[in-house]
Amino acid sequence: MTATVELNLPESVRLSGDELKLILAAKLFDLGELSSGQAAKMAGITRREFLESVGKYGVSIFQYDAEEFKEDLERLRK
Repeated sequence: MTATVELNLPESVRLSGDELKLILAAKLFDLGELSSGQAAKMAGITRREFLESVGKYGVSIFQYDAEEFKEDLERLRK
């Protein structure tokens, strides 16, 4: 299921639509509502790009579960 959200932001908010999607995806990942893969898809970027980007919003990438950690470890070994 997907939902479309429309926001009316003040003109003082000078963020692009892509950056707003990334910020929302990062927050949902931080809250445990999305996996890193789901958040990356929502933001329209690769999982690697997402994990490299979220730190600037104060989100730790070390919130994923053991299975995701094992998958990342396998990718690094290749």
